[in-house]
Amino acid sequence: MGKLYDKMLIAMELRNFSERTIEAYTGYMKGFVRYFGKSPEELGEAEIKEYLYYLKKEKRASFSQMNGTRCGIKFFYEQVLARPWENFKIPSSIGEKKLPVVLARKEVQAIFEALDNLKYKVIFMTIYSAGLRINEATHLKVSDIDSQRMQIRVDQGKGKKDRYAVLSKKLLPDLRDYYRGFRPVNWLFTGKNENNPISTTALQKIFKRAKKKPES
Repeated sequence: MGKLYDKMLIAMELRNFSERTIEAYTGYMKGFVRYFGKSPEELGEAEIKEYLYYLKKEKRASFSQMNGTRCGIKFFYEQVLARPWENFKIPSSIGEKKLPVVLARKEVQAIFEALDNLKYKVIFMTIYSAGLRINEATHLKVSDIDSQRMQIRVDQGKGKKDRYAVLSKKLLPDLRDYYRGFRPVNWLFTGKNENNPISTTALQKIFKRAKKKPES
């Protein structure tokens, strides 16, 4: 994409998009451009529809992937190429609505007991206790834990707004044990590379394994 890629980056950074959104949107556009092997300036409504159909039927893309791709392409055409999106008759993605799965207290306790790694156990205890989303927990920093005010600062949570969650008295000792054992410097919960936070994908896999253990 060359210069158009740079323009897209600048447009997103000026709007204070999160790093995760920037990475996702540019990735969606790269996939779109690679599929046709042409500059996006040469592509329009027909190609966008064809690509979205390809993702749905051939790649079996999830609703979130479909919706993210549509949003990324929409942003590019509106903000970089200055083409009004309303001129494109691209249908909005309609996702299947599902009720969230709420675990019983015993199920939650069983999952905690199935986690024999202190880091993973404390991460999920933090998520459960403070009511955090996985992405919010993975991006916690050491400085976000305020034991004086008994608060957890959630940086750029839902709606890209900072907020505070309650730091429970039961969780605090576990966080301190974890800190003494792992000595994190910047990110509270690091991945294999200590300079990076643990990934949401890794946590999702760990959770699934832990959830199966009590049933086995």
